[in-house]
Amino acid sequence: MAYQSKDLSVLAYANGFTSWHYRTSDDAGEVLKPGYFNGASDLIRWGDMVMVNCIDGGFCGGGILIVTTSNLGSVTTQAVSPFVSKPVATPVSSVAA
Repeated sequence: MAYQSKDLSVLAYANGFTSWHYRTSDDAGEVLKPGYFNGASDLIRWGDMVMVNCIDGGFCGGGILIVTTSNLGSVTTQAVSPFVSKPVATPVSSVAA
């Protein structure tokens, strides 16, 4: 899959800095590739941070990225925290009485 603008949202904005949240079914390896956020180059600026949640194949993972460059159509990011991935617990749908 690729970057989806509908999954990017602002968490906070102050003093020219934006904290973003992005949720995707892509795995962390895909999100960390250069250019993944190119479609958001008109929104994301150098120095912004993106909190990412990856939900993929029964695993939930996440990490924090910093935007290292953002130019016309080109965005690069770098992980500032390791991406962690854990199995998603299966919810109990019913309990025997």
